[in-house]
Amino acid sequence: MMATTAVRRRRMRDPALAITALVIAGLLAFFVLYPLGALLARVFVVGGEPSIAPLLEVLAQPNHRAAFFNSLLLATLVGVIGTALGFLFAFTAARAGLSAGWVRFLDIATLLPLISPPFTTSISLIFSFGPRGLITHDLLGLKGVTIYGLSGTLAAETLTYFPIAYLTLRPVLSAMGNTLDEMAMSLGSRRLHLFRTVTLPLAVPGLANAFLLLFACSLADFATPLILAGNRFPVLPTEAYLQITGLFDLQGGAVLSFVLLVPALVVYVAQRYWVGRRQYVTVTGKSGSAGSSKGVSPAARILLVGACLLVALFVLYLYALLIFASLVQAFGANHTWTLDHYRVIFTEGQKAIGDTLIIALIGMPLGGLYGVLVGYIVARGRFAGRQVLEMAAMVNYALPGTIVGIAYLIAFNDPPVALTGTALIIIACYVFRYSPTGIRATIAQLHQIDRSLEEASESLGAKGGTTFRRVVLPLIMPAFFAGLGVVFIRSMTAISATIFLVSIDWTLITVRILENMTELALGPAAAFSVFVIIVVMIVTAAVNALLRRLRTGQEMPVAGMGGG
Repeated sequence: MMATTAVRRRRMRDPALAITALVIAGLLAFFVLYPLGALLARVFVVGGEPSIAPLLEVLAQPNHRAAFFNSLLLATLVGVIGTALGFLFAFTAARAGLSAGWVRFLDIATLLPLISPPFTTSISLIFSFGPRGLITHDLLGLKGVTIYGLSGTLAAETLTYFPIAYLTLRPVLSAMGNTLDEMAMSLGSRRLHLFRTVTLPLAVPGLANAFLLLFACSLADFATPLILAGNRFPVLPTEAYLQITGLFDLQGGAVLSFVLLVPALVVYVAQRYWVGRRQYVTVTGKSGSAGSSKGVSPAARILLVGACLLVALFVLYLYALLIFASLVQAFGANHTWTLDHYRVIFTEGQKAIGDTLIIALIGMPLGGLYGVLVGYIVARGRFAGRQVLEMAAMVNYALPGTIVGIAYLIAFNDPPVALTGTALIIIACYVFRYSPTGIRATIAQLHQIDRSLEEASESLGAKGGTTFRRVVLPLIMPAFFAGLGVVFIRSMTAISATIFLVSIDWTLITVRILENMTELALGPAAAFSVFVIIVVMIVTAAVNALLRRLRTGQEMPVAGMGGG
């Protein structure tokens, strides 16, 4: 006992741990708190004096108020419909007694939207239901059909984000087991009554958490509304973007992003509340046996599988259509096979591909290392301000990408820290926005590792750095690979934050896709999207293979990749 106390006291005085904590605190202050402070100063300071006049001026404009309410409406609808769809998939996978092959098929169909650029679904929906769409024009012969507006944006965001609800709800439903079902039915309960009074109440915290995640993702989505919402359905992220890039009104864009900040923070606080309650659901129903639930009749099982199959096949159809459009001259007009679009992206788009891969490959190890270090300090450190450091590390992850991008633009656009347009600021944006997945994975793994291993190492004379490198790091290596995998994938697919930070010197594939979409060059846009998906699938498979070798059964937490 005395030896353990002495080790803990020595760790508190460990210079390596103290220096690491100070360096990380400095980086968080510079790359997270300073930009956010600069954004708030641009909103509430006019001529060196505090003022709310800019905020009142923006809110007085009817189109901005409409954009605010449209954003809330869209996020609510995506949350409700996406959660219902995710529950359907999760319930079928967890309770319908499907074979491993069927469950794997559902996993693949739901994984695709998460590892794709955020507007991939939008492109395929235009190919299907646009004015020259395969379904609306070619099959049904309809003319003058438009997909732009609330309906198209809602469909695209729901198909893009419902997999997050599926990945959130599936562990909740799987943890319930079948014992409660068997007990209820042995007492004479009917299946529908069992579902309404047992299964659904136990899943309520998971449903609420899934809804909040989807609400936040929709609120933060910038690319889908920019392509599909149009003038008919303005939303705040696109209004803020157009305010800055179209009207060159940086303060107006800052105010609009601040308005977006309010519901985002409310959602973040509510989400943490529900996440904290999730453990009670798991404990309540965890003792069930595996296999098919008696609460699902054979007829209901057929209906559930049929409904999931329809949605999964539609998702696969959208991606098949994307590949087809990348291989024909002009989708909807000339279906002659060609590789011209791929020739374009590997010549004219070569710089964007090179820049994106360089930024992703540099940000990947930095993000993985940063996530592991912050997670270790938060989980094992004993110093004042530890929780503040953890909250600061999570801020950029909780905020919509548009807010983060505008805050970086305001903070780093002028001397003495003029970094906008450089690779450094884009990499920093990715690392500090997407590394929280690695932080949470590291903290979760450290909670499963007995402290006595580290104390034994230090009692034998090893310093803190040596103990971390030779004892702790090998044990939390899966969290490291999970963190770097998420940072790489988001570096390849995200756009909402970094579109404000690109320049002629450094640009990104996602920005080129958006440019092609606005120029109606849909073939190259489809080819770029297919290229990104292939690269991301290769990296995802490699990371998951590494994780399986390091720790059997563990996979990259793709649920943490929501948001653009």
